[in-house]
Amino acid sequence: MNSSPSSRSSVVVAELGPTNTGKTHRAIERMLEHDTGMMGLPLRLLAREVYDRVTARVGEGRVALMTGEEKRLPPRPDYWICTVEAMPTDRQVDFLAVDEIQLAAHRERGHVFTDRLLHARGRRETWFLGADTMRPMVQALIPHASVKRATRLSQLRYSGTRSLKSLPPRSAVVAFSADRVYELAEALRRLRGGVAVVLGALSPRTRNAQVAMYQSGEVQYLVATDAIGMGLNLDLNHVAFAALSKFDGAEQRELFPDELAQIAGRAGRHLNDGTFGTLNSLSELPPRVVSAIESHRFPAVRSLIWRNATLDFSSPESLLDSLSRAPNHHAFIRVERADDFDALKELSNVPAIRDVATQRATVELLWQVCQIPDFRKGLFGQHVALLRETFLQLSEGDGKLEQDWLSKQVSPLDDVSGDIHTLMDRLAAIRIWTYISHRSSWLHDAEHWQERTRRIEDALGDALHERLVERFVQRAARRSARRFVRTAARPGTESDSPFAKLGQLLGEVPGADGGAMTEEQFVQQVVDATHDAFEVDASGSISFEGQPLARLVRGKDRRTPQIALAEPEVWTGGARRLLERRLVALSRDLVTEAMGGFPAEALTGSGRSAATRGLAYCLAEGLGVTSQGEAREQWRLLDEESRERLRALGVREGQRFLYVAGALAPPALERRAMLTALFQRSPVPQGIPREPVLELAELGGWNARAFGYEVLGPVALRIDIVERLGEALRHPNGAQQVHTFLQELKLDSGVRARVLRELGGRSGRAPVKRRRRRRGGRAPGSALDKSGANGPPAHAGSHPPPRRSGTGEGSG
Repeated sequence: MNSSPSSRSSVVVAELGPTNTGKTHRAIERMLEHDTGMMGLPLRLLAREVYDRVTARVGEGRVALMTGEEKRLPPRPDYWICTVEAMPTDRQVDFLAVDEIQLAAHRERGHVFTDRLLHARGRRETWFLGADTMRPMVQALIPHASVKRATRLSQLRYSGTRSLKSLPPRSAVVAFSADRVYELAEALRRLRGGVAVVLGALSPRTRNAQVAMYQSGEVQYLVATDAIGMGLNLDLNHVAFAALSKFDGAEQRELFPDELAQIAGRAGRHLNDGTFGTLNSLSELPPRVVSAIESHRFPAVRSLIWRNATLDFSSPESLLDSLSRAPNHHAFIRVERADDFDALKELSNVPAIRDVATQRATVELLWQVCQIPDFRKGLFGQHVALLRETFLQLSEGDGKLEQDWLSKQVSPLDDVSGDIHTLMDRLAAIRIWTYISHRSSWLHDAEHWQERTRRIEDALGDALHERLVERFVQRAARRSARRFVRTAARPGTESDSPFAKLGQLLGEVPGADGGAMTEEQFVQQVVDATHDAFEVDASGSISFEGQPLARLVRGKDRRTPQIALAEPEVWTGGARRLLERRLVALSRDLVTEAMGGFPAEALTGSGRSAATRGLAYCLAEGLGVTSQGEAREQWRLLDEESRERLRALGVREGQRFLYVAGALAPPALERRAMLTALFQRSPVPQGIPREPVLELAELGGWNARAFGYEVLGPVALRIDIVERLGEALRHPNGAQQVHTFLQELKLDSGVRARVLRELGGRSGRAPVKRRRRRRGGRAPGSALDKSGANGPPAHAGSHPPPRRSGTGEGSG
């Protein structure tokens, strides 16, 4: 990311408009057209949703997730999905996007969004997404930006007031306090049998489980805070406001029309129209507000919240002064209050801290400690006391937090008993320690603490979801309580439990409370698992931690295998969707492995030249390998910069193929064989890809290239060996080396001669041009003649054997 505000090398695009315009979707698609990219999102929940969408396209091996409390970092990520505050500002990427940029006017968080608007840039392209109210600010601060107005894909109409009883199915009721949400959810449970609940304070794990229950149709109603207003994709037809004011951290105030529109706009997804209104406990919305929401026209943002980013760390007092510096632009308002500034001000008055914070390094450390968020939002003095102890420990001794002290803080939170309020309090507290655990330099054995705090948060999230279901879902409560256990059914009988087959499939899996694991807990464990937790065998069967879970089945081509769950009928709809999305991401990782890590999708976007797109398409179709006949002209049309970029991605120009170096490595060839066999609905021919050479009869008439082999005369050699032999023939005495290697492959002299001629060389001589054969007849002395097998003609290296009737063929 380029932090220079004066940089003009990046194209800047502002996509501004109401909700349901497809802005985020288009940004994701555009990012994937670049080699590397980063997206900053306003909520941890939304970051996780976008992460899931991107990994389902390109696999988890290419995508990093960065939030304050969660980090998923593969070895070499190409794409970074982050909360805006967690964006790694020192990382260079080609494409960068920031969503909900109108939050630059937010009184507490706005300064971070303003900083990104001024300084965050991708090397090639930068997008800012948000409300149209930001148009004047963007045009004034970034004059060269291309500002586009996004239009809503569906209509949004006001439907007046309704009672809870008359709400249509697929409705959301919105309130602005947890107590009011619970009250409404209880009332809807009595009327409709069950509701899902979404609050900003829920963990992603709990929120996902609640949303999955709603999305699958297990419940038809949702009660939420304004947490649903920031981009969460829900199948809503109607939004009903139960209140029109909220406490914003400083005062109780009426919501502005654009804030109401942000929430109301969740109704109507894609091309489906939506409606909004109020509950009949409130009066009708004023006509001017209704008109503004329906037409999506609101007063423009005239000022942004700003904080000085050039900080003076020479002393705590100097740091406070630099943070308090007034802006020098009329459009900026200095942030009035921020928790980190307030904490720094308090701690600067502590004598023990003043004695330590005397050098730049310790002042920087103090500022980092002050930025630990207070998720509990309770007594400020209690949080400051925690920060004080944290800083003093980090500034003494070995600069690490004491293990015993950490354990004393974390252990009491490892308790899943209690009611909804108790569990939410513990969740807020453990999020602080999850945040701290990801400051690896602060802890001994940081991985242990990351795992422990993550496990506690997951257990609390699962328990909270169960409590919410027990309280607010009558019919689903008993189903949710069913657990995965090994059922000892009598011989010849079927268990009454719909989970019996799955229980026998999985075995007895312990849950967070020591009992058997619920469906939600197991599904979330799968969703959160890393790539290493899965095993995929040569037939495409997928196991999770040693237990069979699903299998890959034929898709529209080799690059898009589909997922078939084991025992699909035992999963509820929401669980099935979550499992399938996670396993689709796994399947994309498998395809990427087969292509040697080649990011084909990033090179086929509209911003690439026709030659680059065509070449990337050919390499993708061939799983990282394409013939020179298909690629030569496109390679010739590339400029040198484009060729160097492809070489940096591992693309090599061979004698017969243009290929990704990693795609010819043994693990990639194994994946190629599996994906090809799945697509062709045929077992992998024996010996593929372990054997370096096969007789054509062993291929059974299938396309040799699809499996990673090239036909040379009467045999098929693995493509990596063909390229090594071709490279050897370019050097003096190369033909003799090739001849010797073919001897080691135990090919008889006649076959060796044929292979050498196909490669373009003669034994012991310099390479020569391949001679044209006469039509008809088979070369004497071929291996297939000797065996009496009926094989393809000797020129099968140029024309692969015909495919079998009624079957698919992998592209080669």
